[in-house]
Amino acid sequence: MTVLPEDEDADEDTEDARLFRQAVRGVRPLRADSAAPRPPRARPRARFTRADRAAVLRESLDVHGIDPEQLTGEALVFRRPHIGPGVLRRLRRGDYRVQREIDLHGMTVVEAKAALREFLVSALEERVRCVRIVHGKGLRSGHRGPVLKAAVSSLLRRTGAVLAYVSARPVDGGTGALYVLLSAD
Repeated sequence: MTVLPEDEDADEDTEDARLFRQAVRGVRPLRADSAAPRPPRARPRARFTRADRAAVLRESLDVHGIDPEQLTGEALVFRRPHIGPGVLRRLRRGDYRVQREIDLHGMTVVEAKAALREFLVSALEERVRCVRIVHGKGLRSGHRGPVLKAAVSSLLRRTGAVLAYVSARPVDGGTGALYVLLSAD
């Protein structure tokens, strides 16, 4: 028969248990509703600064050259009166080699206009004939429609060095991009 040694820790356990009970005597458990409150949530941060909101408001009230097609996500087409329809067909087919490109995704209208102006000035100084401008399709613009698309079209129509533009072929961005033909002079 195997005899197990006496548990020497039994006296210590009872002594520890007695000390613990003595230490917590008179303590009552907390109710669930009186538990420590959660730290307050951080306040949500505004997506637009006051200046951005004012710029968006000005843009929405600006009616310069807004074409109804711009708001529907349809293809854009523009040509100056002295540019023949054959040039437009060639531009639409992608016959002109795109020499420079700019992507305006993620920019505000104000940022996109500034970047586009700088891009066009640089392209004209370098005598670039054809550029591609990626403005996106405005899928995250909600009820406002494609905001950058309308702003880009409006700016291009007011720029005398722009001879024509059309929405790009699907492989190059479709209605989310434009081929722009610039004056070589």
